[in-house]
Amino acid sequence: MENVLVIGGNRYFGRQLVTRLRDSGVRVSVLNRGSTPPPPGVTALVADRADEKALTAALAGRDFDTVIDQVCYTPRQAELAVRAFAGRTGRYLMTSTIEVYDTGDPGGIGGTGVTGVTGVTGEPCPADRPLAESAVDPAAWPVRLELPWTDPEFVDTSYGEGKRQAEAVLTRSGAFPFVSVRLGHVLGATDFTGRLAHYAERIETGAPVLVHPGNLPSSYTHEAEAAAFLAWAAAEEFTGPVNLSSHGELTATDLCDLIAAGRPYRTAAPGPGEQASPFSFDRYYGMDNSRAQRLGHPLSHTRDWLPGLLAATRGQELPA
Repeated sequence: MENVLVIGGNRYFGRQLVTRLRDSGVRVSVLNRGSTPPPPGVTALVADRADEKALTAALAGRDFDTVIDQVCYTPRQAELAVRAFAGRTGRYLMTSTIEVYDTGDPGGIGGTGVTGVTGVTGEPCPADRPLAESAVDPAAWPVRLELPWTDPEFVDTSYGEGKRQAEAVLTRSGAFPFVSVRLGHVLGATDFTGRLAHYAERIETGAPVLVHPGNLPSSYTHEAEAAAFLAWAAAEEFTGPVNLSSHGELTATDLCDLIAAGRPYRTAAPGPGEQASPFSFDRYYGMDNSRAQRLGHPLSHTRDWLPGLLAATRGQELPA
């Protein structure tokens, strides 16, 4: 692997992915709308990936050993990618998410009442064991191109479904060898979502952390682990979906314990009209990461890196 394109790659672990590839000696190009310049030594290609004419112009005369797509959120974007990159890349990786397994929205996709199927056979995903890749099969998942995938609010509220359908389009296209990397909830010092900050602020102010009574665990990965796995997978030969998460599932109160670091804190169940805190789940939401291990990539443990990450976000050093 000598020549890689990263679509997106201008923030969070995407930035780390780009620099990791560059520092390994790979020739790296980054394609995005140009709001942030790429790191030194990286080629910038400027286009809106949803604008087919602009994308085609930016790619003119170029091909790649691997494309890593950090910002594919909808089946329409996936269809455009198939047209743009067929015959132009030897391998295509899409950054996907644990949220492909969250198929239980009673309001349907984006609140429209339109529903997909749950699991491969229409049966509920397992409620008491880690979710394996087979729980959501992109080769069989229904694609609904008629849904309003150009509406940003709809895309935001249909995040998991958009990723499922994007995986389905890219899997079934046959245009190139395809991998979807389903990441556990990514935590990092540069996280722009404010999810850990939510916990820290409530614990600091004494406000209750709103936690579902069931308080069931989910799977996580560190931003550096996500970047390292994507860079490694770009040069491998396997295809299909693969779960990436650290060992050691965490509940919302596990996070509270680690963030509070011995200080008292309060939890409460969400009241009518209230939303539970991020990472609080009323169902088991852990991922089976055994395929990633079998493929040969080492995995960390959440409790090995999370205390250091939390110390870094507080601007403190861990005690010796």
